Amino acid sequence: MKIPLDRQSATPLYLQVRDRIGHLVQVGALQPGERLPSIRTLAETTGVNKLTVIEAYSVLEADGLIYARQGAGYFVNRPTTAPKLESTFAPAQTVIIPEAPGISFFRLYTASVQAHQQGMIDLSCGFPHPPEDLQRVSRRAVAQVAETLFNYDMPEGQLTLRKQIAQILVQQGLEVSPNHLIITNGSKQGLSLAIHYYVRPGDWVIVESPTFHGALAILESLGARVIGIPMTAEGMNLELLEQYLRSHRPKLMYTISTLHNPTGLTTSQTHRQQLLALAQQYDCPILEDNAYEGLNFEPVPPPIKALDQQDWVTYIGTFSKTLMPGLRVGYMVVTGKHYQPILERKLLQDLHVSTVSQAIVSEYLASGHYRRHLSKMRTKKLKVLNSKLKAEKDKLKEIK
Repeated sequence: MKIPLDRQSATPLYLQVRDRIGHLVQVGALQPGERLPSIRTLAETTGVNKLTVIEAYSVLEADGLIYARQGAGYFVNRPTTAPKLESTFAPAQTVIIPEAPGISFFRLYTASVQAHQQGMIDLSCGFPHPPEDLQRVSRRAVAQVAETLFNYDMPEGQLTLRKQIAQILVQQGLEVSPNHLIITNGSKQGLSLAIHYYVRPGDWVIVESPTFHGALAILESLGARVIGIPMTAEGMNLELLEQYLRSHRPKLMYTISTLHNPTGLTTSQTHRQQLLALAQQYDCPILEDNAYEGLNFEPVPPPIKALDQQDWVTYIGTFSKTLMPGLRVGYMVVTGKHYQPILERKLLQDLHVSTVSQAIVSEYLASGHYRRHLSKMRTKKLKVLNSKLKAEKDKLKEIK
């Protein structure tokens, strides 16, 4: 296998190898079940370090394009795709401006945790199954940096972890450096920090209707006034959005662009561009909350933050939905003049995120386990989805 490399390109060599092999798989030049060159062979034929090939194969494995067989090497995976179903999502296009508090978030959250602890199936919250190797990785993480784990740390989080997260985000299309990142106690703290920075009591805030009830609870506790813009099959209704941007001049727009909670929608590149353009036109910052980023079955457009050249967007992510919620490790991407004030607010809240939790997540990312874990999660959830859809179709046939 010959892989042409541009050594003058800004694209890392391992990504060039990944892109070439990925292209060969997608066009059918490499067939399912076909064995790929060994790490040593490919390193020699392309003139790169073996670590470069290992990194490329790891990314391809995480993308679900190849798989490793113990002692035999890497093989092309059989494609598993989500069924192409016509959307029937068409809710009433009514703007909601609540006049009374909603259901207590405290009651909802505690009921959800109690149900989970009692072994009940609870659909109100995302509880991922921890990776089987997480305990082993955790022990190694603690052993390697035990002498520094129990000291105070910087409020923005450990540099090594921020570098690793930045690398993940770059692969998603964001131009981000470790200096743009703040490690938070889950995404919930990131939401709270951003909302309290941009919004004052009595301010108008635009959200999607429906949306994540945890964000609504923060806005309610702050005394903000919420405008719920209805969803269409493409995302937030942009025509109604512009109408209320013009009439109410909100101080913040809260959106979930990928795997929206609770509808599951992922917006298109065009919708994201139009949403950002409206935000810029009416001077309304965007809070982009993508807690489920990485669990999508199909490729998704880069986040809205990737399109942002003027620091309008604050991006929120977390490992609670992919690794383990109890670790409480999330992150914010904050650029420009907003970074320092938000960081100072974080310092006043809790000084910093647990150094132990940060070390565990960092070790999991460094060892390459995380990409493989995401790939397995997506494959497993896609199989469950397909089996459920088949069961529903079978039931409908019986009814007919």
